[in-house]
Amino acid sequence: MVGLVAVIHIYILYLECFLWATPKGMKTFGLTEQDAKATKSLAFNQGFYNGFLAAGLIWGLLYPGDEVGRHIQLFFLACVLIAGIVGSLTAKKTILYVQALPALLGIIAVLFQW
Repeated sequence: MVGLVAVIHIYILYLECFLWATPKGMKTFGLTEQDAKATKSLAFNQGFYNGFLAAGLIWGLLYPGDEVGRHIQLFFLACVLIAGIVGSLTAKKTILYVQALPALLGIIAVLFQW
């Protein structure tokens, strides 16, 4: 589940950094062409934040010590969960299902793995 959340955030990075002002990006994020062009640099920056979340999750998965690795995973999953909740309140309701719900399921999976 943690790996899936990481993959989701790598895909979000790709959408925000490279597809934002394209038909695919504009449809995904509900943007007009004018809004997409005006916010392209902001989206690029935002995409990198999602990439950092993915990197942290991958780090937690690959960390050689199981207990520390789980703590890293829980930290980054909590960050994703909070970002998903905030995003659903401020940007688009579907973020709750695309970002926050998988993170919550990841937290549950990691906790029950202990």
